Amino acid sequence: MATFPSARRLSPVFALLAIASIAMAGPHKAPRKAAPPAKRPNEQALALQVALDKAGFSPGEIDGRPGAFTSRALDAFKAAHGLAGASGAIDQATITALGDAYQKPLTKYTITAADVQGPFEEQIPQDMVEKAKLKTLGYSSALEELSERFHAKPDLLTRLNPNAQLAAGTIITVPAVDPMQIPTRQGERPAAETQDAKAATIEITKESGAAVVKDATGAILFYAPVTVGSEHDPLPVGDWKVTGVFDLPTFSYNPDLFWDADPSHGKAKIAAGPNNPVGVIWIQINREHFGLHGSPEPSQIGRSESHGCIRMTNWDVVRLAALVKTGTPVLLR
Repeated sequence: MATFPSARRLSPVFALLAIASIAMAGPHKAPRKAAPPAKRPNEQALALQVALDKAGFSPGEIDGRPGAFTSRALDAFKAAHGLAGASGAIDQATITALGDAYQKPLTKYTITAADVQGPFEEQIPQDMVEKAKLKTLGYSSALEELSERFHAKPDLLTRLNPNAQLAAGTIITVPAVDPMQIPTRQGERPAAETQDAKAATIEITKESGAAVVKDATGAILFYAPVTVGSEHDPLPVGDWKVTGVFDLPTFSYNPDLFWDADPSHGKAKIAAGPNNPVGVIWIQINREHFGLHGSPEPSQIGRSESHGCIRMTNWDVVRLAALVKTGTPVLLR
């Protein structure tokens, strides 16, 4: 469990939330019985998660609560920067290394018309054959879209903006991360666009539950939690390499490849989108049917099993894809 020092300088940022929530509530009538106030995020936990994310050491879904994924990202950050101290603990030297992002974890964002125009898929079936009937696997709501853009758990955005109306022009408080940019075109990335990729290796171990990207000097460029295989579809241990990066992939569902598939199912093609089973990017490796990819369920990364592939949040796989090229070694241990 991570431990955090006091950080009183952060408090004024959170004190503004009460004022902002009243201002954003608009002229709507108050309900007959006021709902209980949303519990505010843990200030130090949120500051640490945002700062680690900004530094390239992803804690996964930012939720403003201390936890194992934040502790592991913190330990990786400290090891990469030669910082001592107990596992999961943060001291002044670590805060200094994290920089301004730790002191300023929140920022303002004005919702645009594009953010709320959709189209949204309010109901996305779990059944693969039913899912294949949808023309797109877009977001289910503006809240889901904005949460993913700012690497946050939807509950966190709700707690930061308890009375905000998700409408164009509304100013909301969000984690001060680099917003995720979904690819705008579909298909394999041209080799010319990836030739300057900085990753020398991607290392993934089942025990660590993380992808560690290093440059040619051995320095860590990026760290992120992952979900790996299960006893039915174990992680394909070995030395592999990237054979292509595919933006907005469609998903070819073949029930013969899934041990838990419905025996009545046939093959199906599932449309692209952030709620596609492999998310917004597929990083193919030279092991048939395997790759690194995004996920429609960021809260489950590291907490559930996959069908053998390496699954990440959509925002983390977007960052990873910017670092790799055809031939980048992928070391699975």
